[in-house]
Amino acid sequence: MPKRFRLTRRFNVGMTEDGYRRLRKFAAEAGLDEGEALSFLFEHFDSVTNSENLTARLRLFNSDLDERKR
Repeated sequence: MPKRFRLTRRFNVGMTEDGYRRLRKFAAEAGLDEGEALSFLFEHFDSVTNSENLTARLRLFNSDLDERKR
């Protein structure tokens, strides 16, 4: 029996414009709304990410984060 899909948690999230545009594009391509797309990505996080690439990308993102906040 499939798990019932309920959005039980709601939270405010701050995203960059680039990140939000990419989320909207992914959601549209998948036929989901933004909340459903985020749920999918986080429920299947390990299978949709490459851990080596994730580590490298996260390091780059963190190194630029302070400058991007200004």
